[in-house]
Amino acid sequence: MKFLYLSVLALLLVPAALADGLPDLGDYSQTVLPPQEERRIGEEIMRDIRASGELVNDIEVADYIGALGYRLAANSSENTRAFAFFVIQDPTINAFALPGGFIGVHTGLLQNTASESELASVLAHEIGHVVQHHISRMVAQQQRDTIPSIAALALAILMARANPELARAGMAATQAGTVQRQLDFTRENEREADRVGLQILNDSGFDTRAMPAFFETMMKSTRISEGSAPSFLRTHPLTTERIAEVRNRVEQMPYRQAPDSLEFQLVRAKLRAMQGNPRDAMQFFEANLREKKYSSEAAQHYGLAQAAMLSQDYTRAAHELDTLKALLSRHPMAETLAAQLLLAEGRTQEALTRFRSALTWFPKHRGLIYGFAEALLSMNQTNEATRFLGEKQTLFPDDGYLYELRSQAYTRLGKNLLRHQAQSEAYYRAYDLPSAVEQMELAVKSGDGDFYQLSIVEARLKQLRQQMGDPKKK
Repeated sequence: MKFLYLSVLALLLVPAALADGLPDLGDYSQTVLPPQEERRIGEEIMRDIRASGELVNDIEVADYIGALGYRLAANSSENTRAFAFFVIQDPTINAFALPGGFIGVHTGLLQNTASESELASVLAHEIGHVVQHHISRMVAQQQRDTIPSIAALALAILMARANPELARAGMAATQAGTVQRQLDFTRENEREADRVGLQILNDSGFDTRAMPAFFETMMKSTRISEGSAPSFLRTHPLTTERIAEVRNRVEQMPYRQAPDSLEFQLVRAKLRAMQGNPRDAMQFFEANLREKKYSSEAAQHYGLAQAAMLSQDYTRAAHELDTLKALLSRHPMAETLAAQLLLAEGRTQEALTRFRSALTWFPKHRGLIYGFAEALLSMNQTNEATRFLGEKQTLFPDDGYLYELRSQAYTRLGKNLLRHQAQSEAYYRAYDLPSAVEQMELAVKSGDGDFYQLSIVEARLKQLRQQMGDPKKK
């Protein structure tokens, strides 16, 4: 996977001097790449991923994968560390771990895993890579490479921004002498991540048989495609011995059935509805319902309603939502879709009423929170939007999009200090520290705001500059 590949290459550039003069006390890799430095590298990669436009920004999809990831991470050996889970718009079957506990999942993996336990097994495997410090250990090993090789890799990374094809050629040339050693190291890491991930999967209440089942499915698909391996196999090399080892471990564990959550089914249906031509998606769901090819009938009607709304077939979307209501007890994703449909039909007051009602049942569902705030702003109900966003910000202090919406509201109210302050915090949560500093500087220079507000902004600007390593004052 391209982001994983670039991140590993970037790690090779960490200077050996970081470890100079330190005694070997335990894990040497932690002296080569300290956790703070690993996190910083991960944040820089995440900033590039966000800028690429390939990040899935749908909050219901993001919250689902985050909840699943944190459920698993809570049962890992490093359950107090900061993890971050996100989804990439990519049809290939893959997942990857970045420096600093960032774990990405392709939409193709969400769509093609046969059960939630299979999806969880892949996430648990990636968490295994993180808690076993495989990235920092890889850096420690790579420090045996020559300086010219590392310099050439640095050049390849720079070329990747301007000419990916040229970059690939440069990377291939510089890696020729160390490929086998890196592969051996990776295979050992994979076995270790399997072992750790399997225990996490079991401790989290999922079906451990899902891990070898998923591996076997991938191996079969490789044979069927005659050498065109899925991305998961290219970045996570599989062997029959590795699968056998996992299966042997599973046989030592208690048997457990773990039914899929409704959220797993609804998120998969939503992604399918958003993929490609919505008319094609409608036909897909109609065929599934007609042939009864589903594990959740409710999810099929939900996906059909989503696709119909995207096709601007509002009558059909409303019909499917009515059918869904008969199948499903009140659910926040269905409520969000119903309110969005009312907005699409131009029934804005009814939409606001639906949002308000749903938020009394599901006050922490960010799909509803985003939708209601956006609707208020679109109807110029700016004061209510500002009050509402301030209230929800206390529930989600690290939500950058809520800050972005607050910035929009303050812009309409002519409150420049608060506008730039909120935009700064939005950039900060998108790992864009330079832009965060720039916006906070504009807040200081805005000329409005009271003494208390200005003091807060100045203190925050100083903090941001310190994080950048900028000693200058205001």
